[in-house]
Amino acid sequence: MDINITSKAKPLASISLDLDNQWSYMKTHGDEWCENFPSYFDIIVPLVLDLLKRINLNITFFIVGQDAALEKNRNSLELITQYGHEVGNHSFHHEVWLHTSPKENIRREILQAEESIHMATGQKPVGFRGPGFVYSPVLLQVLAENNYLYDATILPTFIGPLARMYYFWKSNLTHEEKEQRKKIYSSFSEGLRPVKPYHWKLNSSLELLEIPVTTIPVLKTPFHLSYLIYLSSFSNLLMSLYLKLAIMLCRLTQTAPSFLLHPLDFVGSKEIPELSFFPGMNIQTEQKKQLFKRIIKLIEKHFELVNMSDFAKNTLQSTCLKLQTL
Repeated sequence: MDINITSKAKPLASISLDLDNQWSYMKTHGDEWCENFPSYFDIIVPLVLDLLKRINLNITFFIVGQDAALEKNRNSLELITQYGHEVGNHSFHHEVWLHTSPKENIRREILQAEESIHMATGQKPVGFRGPGFVYSPVLLQVLAENNYLYDATILPTFIGPLARMYYFWKSNLTHEEKEQRKKIYSSFSEGLRPVKPYHWKLNSSLELLEIPVTTIPVLKTPFHLSYLIYLSSFSNLLMSLYLKLAIMLCRLTQTAPSFLLHPLDFVGSKEIPELSFFPGMNIQTEQKKQLFKRIIKLIEKHFELVNMSDFAKNTLQSTCLKLQTL
């Protein structure tokens, strides 16, 4: 499939990585994990930073506040801003039921994470992504009241419930734990949300920029890196055709992608055997690195990739945004 859409200049697209740590995957999966918060940052962070430097790519790392609060992670997290990348807020405890909490609890969670990330990296986050793509009107209002530039939580897809069913099937969660997580990966109705950036209209005076995690326009199926790697485990040709279709539909509909990465997109089960249950972990590190470079090269033929805050500022300056209500 060839893409022959001409343009005077490449449109912007954003790219980010949710820096979920080993303990958060184990916790979400229902595995036993100890309170010393097992970490793979000493493996993941230098690997990803070196790879990004080699291809001259600047991205946003959404950091969990609990990781930023731990002294053992400080050196790894400091490297992120030293390499010139943006940091974002990914909550403090990485609990996918955050959106169900009272307003003051949500505010404390956001601000505690913000302070820890600022202390660890020297940079104050201006963007937020909720764990598990979950949100609520109250959570969005807290972000707006605390002057966040953007939210990047929404995953506008119809297949969220299917992803949740697969996750529950593969997990070791109790019935109570599944109840806590019953809205993870969003509901079927989220597929009706726009894939382009928009403003949340929260009340008469509050608005907040939303930059959704892009799904393929019209089809509303995901094409973040984890999904592409999973497809490549069946067929590299299938993965390439799927990505080219996604890019073509983004260009035709004038949708600026927000491309999402995760730490396990860059390593295999040999490095982190405890997380071998995660889809795509049978593909090893070197192969994943090559896949990433190939995918980014194809995206950059059609879009200029920038971090989330640069994309947000450009969007607010140059685009007439639609309003969305809750």
